[in-house]
Amino acid sequence: MSQGVMLDTNISHKNPKTTGAAHVIVVGNEKGGSGKSTSAIHIVVSLLERKFRVAIIDLDARQKSLARYIENRQAYADQHNLKLTMPDVFILPRAELGTNIEMKQQDEDNLSSLLDDVKTKYDFILIDCPGSDTFLSRSAHVSADTLITPVNDSFIDVDLLAIVNPDTYQVEKLSLYSEMVWEARKLRALQNRGTIDWVVMRNRTSALDAKNKRRVHEVLSQLQKRVSFRYVTGFGERVIYRELFPKGLTLVDFKNNKHEKMTMSHVAARQEIRRFMDDLNLSGWT
Repeated sequence: MSQGVMLDTNISHKNPKTTGAAHVIVVGNEKGGSGKSTSAIHIVVSLLERKFRVAIIDLDARQKSLARYIENRQAYADQHNLKLTMPDVFILPRAELGTNIEMKQQDEDNLSSLLDDVKTKYDFILIDCPGSDTFLSRSAHVSADTLITPVNDSFIDVDLLAIVNPDTYQVEKLSLYSEMVWEARKLRALQNRGTIDWVVMRNRTSALDAKNKRRVHEVLSQLQKRVSFRYVTGFGERVIYRELFPKGLTLVDFKNNKHEKMTMSHVAARQEIRRFMDDLNLSGWT
């Protein structure tokens, strides 16, 4: 049975703030380009800065966007002799042999086994799901204590959650992803009476007011009551978030990095990150 491939970060973790099983954060969205990896890395580094022990499980073994982010981070730190906080990283590939039923069972068993191995060693485990519907991703959703779904400020992304009337912009019915999360919540309750705190993160918002922006806000406000998620504001449309990937840096790192200069845009982005982390209401954060 696969236990995942771990990337060696050579970093020791100090001063754990929690005991017992780790809090599992799942970043999931079946549509690519929603900012999952960018959101995930800022959550991870924010937690590390507070001295929490953090592990990442990357379920996209082909693209490995989040794992690659950490590889870039380690390389940049080594090149510039920087002491950057690092998580431990596990890459868990999905099953590819057997019938659908057999592969589904393999994926569930592999993820469950990996979580059992690491849950007592960390304060937080963040699982980054691929931008597609897979057995492994569905299993991860069931394991979530906090589920974060980034959604771009667009009705193309909103369509992932619900079908909207084109004339009235009223929600007509739920889409496949919302139904999948609903099923995950039911399975979680049946397994251990656990609950999933679903947070929909409105991402890449423009600073300018626009009719589309207001309409997206209205639809998400409708949906959060109907589907029982918490709707929060995520990150704005800033180039700096995408520019940092080759270095593996986040805006959280800038105060400790002499190689990068802060601009007003950076300061505003750091405020977005602080507000977002506060809105997550994670155990031990405040």
